[in-house]
Amino acid sequence: MRLNEQNLAAKLDSLPANVQVARYSRSATKIGIVHLGLGAFHRSHQALFTERAMNECGGDWAICAVSMRNETLQQQLSGQDNLFTVVMNDKDTDYQVVSAVKEVLVAKNQLEQVLARLTSADTKLVSLTVTEKGYCLNSAGDLDTELAGIKADLANPTAPSTVVGMLAYGLAQRHAAGTKPFHVVACDNLPGNGEKLKTAVVQFAKASNAEVASWIEENVQFPNTMVDCITPHTEDKTVQMVKDDLGLEDLAPVNREAFHQWVIEDILPAERPAWDKVGVIFTNDVEAFENTKLRILNGLHSILAYMGPLLGYKSVYEAVSDSRLKGFLQSIAAQEVIPTIEAPAGLDLHEYAAQIVRRFENPKICHLLEQIACDGTIKIPVRTLQPILDNLKAGRNNNNKLYYVVAAWLLFLVNKVETEQTINDPKAAQLQQIISAFTGDITQDVNAFMTAEGLLPEAVRSNEEIINKVTEAYKVILQHRTDIRAALPM
Repeated sequence: MRLNEQNLAAKLDSLPANVQVARYSRSATKIGIVHLGLGAFHRSHQALFTERAMNECGGDWAICAVSMRNETLQQQLSGQDNLFTVVMNDKDTDYQVVSAVKEVLVAKNQLEQVLARLTSADTKLVSLTVTEKGYCLNSAGDLDTELAGIKADLANPTAPSTVVGMLAYGLAQRHAAGTKPFHVVACDNLPGNGEKLKTAVVQFAKASNAEVASWIEENVQFPNTMVDCITPHTEDKTVQMVKDDLGLEDLAPVNREAFHQWVIEDILPAERPAWDKVGVIFTNDVEAFENTKLRILNGLHSILAYMGPLLGYKSVYEAVSDSRLKGFLQSIAAQEVIPTIEAPAGLDLHEYAAQIVRRFENPKICHLLEQIACDGTIKIPVRTLQPILDNLKAGRNNNNKLYYVVAAWLLFLVNKVETEQTINDPKAAQLQQIISAFTGDITQDVNAFMTAEGLLPEAVRSNEEIINKVTEAYKVILQHRTDIRAALPM
């Protein structure tokens, strides 16, 4: 029996106690949120928080979820009235059937409908999970006008293909019609994500209409946010679990850990979902939460993502089960990462780091390292290189473990090139070109990589101490290439 509204209603009295469903009237609820970047994380996180908020307090906050290109997910969800199940795996397993997503669109096929939603007066918020590269920023933090998508959107702003172009179009149309603006909630792992997205949208708008750009700058809120919930790729066993426990076949369930956190800068208007009633933290100090999460959780993830494959591991659970690698994680967090963080009030950073490692050790969560390893040129500067710079600025003598992470990333990329595998990174072509030109002279090769124009932040490219220490770490890792455990300082 397929999951859909009719079959779920017929099953309500027989569902197990660990299954939660909507308690609001779905048919009477208007769409108030457009989400750009439909994927597993949105469905396990923002959609679930919104579902719970409407269960508690109601409101017209149903979601129009937009996939940029993925037609498969739309097809799966359309066959079940856009309902899906979130599977929360910890010691116990709980389920939530989410009804908050009422409409699913694919931008490449249904752009007109997407733009209509963005201009509708019913739409009060636009949220997005499009990964860091979807913000279309250059290394200076400005709109990257050299990107093909941005060039095309600036030339033809009424048919945008990028998220930045879509937001600018929707806001421009609302300005022209005298409609209140929507506000934008960015939910990607990027420091100052709201500020950076606002910069891109305002700069895009300014290229064609300075008045609209000023209106956006003055009237549209782009709060910074921090999101945290490990959501791996859904496996066949998750589909089977839902079928066995709910008695309904869901072709698009989401598997996630029980823990989740959402921190939002407290600048949104009062008219918003009752997220604060279901665990969302509204604060004026998002940066403290953001730095904590980016440098500890995401930073440790990146360590496993680049070192794990060098040891033959495929998932976070496999990699952290290696006692030597786990010990390296714990020591690097305590000695080199935590000293760079100003903790949010009331948060013990050492306990937080220990909690992160325990989350990695959840055998029910199969989070693939390859998924985490993508977009290294965006992630490594924030997660690894900035803590290095902070430690150097503070004069801390910290055993130089973070340099081994950078070296492992480089070897990870070298292995990709040598085995002719695809590098999943917005700067893949540049990485391929640099590494293909390596001569075997380690000092020369690492220097070419670290100083390449536009690849890494200028503060790193011009820092001889960082380059020299990465070179030394890379030499040690290469000496132990068959088993890098012996290379790791503890």
